Amino acid sequence: MEQHSKTLSPSRQNAAGKLAVLGALLLAVFLLSFCVGRYGVPLDQVVRVLLYRLGAALGGLLDRLPGVDVGPLFPLEVTWTGQMETVVMQIRLPRIIMACLVGCCLAAAGSTYQGIFQNPMASPDILGASSGAAFGAALAILLGGHSQAVTGSAFFFSILTVALVYLLAARAPGKRVLNLVLAGIMVSSLFTSATSYIKLVADPTNQLPEITYWLMGSLSATKTADVAYVLFPMALGLVPLFLLRWRINLLTLGDEEAKTMGIHTNRLRLILALCATLVTAASISVSGMIGWVGLVVPHLGRRLVGNDYRALMPASMLFGAVFLLAVDNVSRNLLATEIPIGILTAFIGAPFFLYLMMRKGGFR
Repeated sequence: MEQHSKTLSPSRQNAAGKLAVLGALLLAVFLLSFCVGRYGVPLDQVVRVLLYRLGAALGGLLDRLPGVDVGPLFPLEVTWTGQMETVVMQIRLPRIIMACLVGCCLAAAGSTYQGIFQNPMASPDILGASSGAAFGAALAILLGGHSQAVTGSAFFFSILTVALVYLLAARAPGKRVLNLVLAGIMVSSLFTSATSYIKLVADPTNQLPEITYWLMGSLSATKTADVAYVLFPMALGLVPLFLLRWRINLLTLGDEEAKTMGIHTNRLRLILALCATLVTAASISVSGMIGWVGLVVPHLGRRLVGNDYRALMPASMLFGAVFLLAVDNVSRNLLATEIPIGILTAFIGAPFFLYLMMRKGGFR
């Protein structure tokens, strides 16, 4: 046992070092994202604004305690303009945070699905969450709903679709995992057809362009309220996925061997799939259809830290946040007109996935 732990120790230290590098990279991209855009803001002013506002918020919370009066924790001299503060705090901060959250959630969901289904092609939409969200958003737009109604409808139908998939899979005879995949394909096809019909009857002047743009995915309209709206369901799904990540390793051994270790595989697979579905639904409801992140990023994580989910899950989360944040920066700065982020993720993800497929060893 002592010799076995010694052989594992360097590998774990190596993975921890790579995760630290990913964390530092995420912080660097996070700060630099405030600087790029139509209105440039120097990095030092970005840091000062963020520290000042953070200190003011924390100081305000402490001041609510009886007998406490600390004021701002970082009383910096104001060297920035009001326009800079507006751009940093009201325009770019919500969008940057949302890009990190959505990228993290989609990558975590994709990694989870690939583990529980033992399929390198599994992605966050394998159970129909994406097609259900697309139908819900299109229906809300057709009925004249505002942005919050579109988000809520997309989230509701995404969850409803996966619940329907589970209901059908539970009633069908045969292997549970295969039934889930087949039911997901069938239900996704139905909701995709329904979305196509909505596009057919939608007003071609206003509604159809709005539906089409939503389906291409974008973070351009992100507001602070949107971040607050999805933060709880995202955390509710991400925390269990992170805490249970080591159990996904047991599922990769096969159901029979996992059961000999006292693992209730069906229950564990259901919990993990529900958590992955929750974060997928929350992400798609606010960002639209952003593909390839949950499919490609977990494979990047495997090439970096290996197949051990104790390191792979946090690596996928960090990598997903970095990837989508970087792509979003390109989408809003490459051309005069913003490019929908779903187009860029497909443009980057598809060639990379083809490389993974063609290289020696395949997806391993």
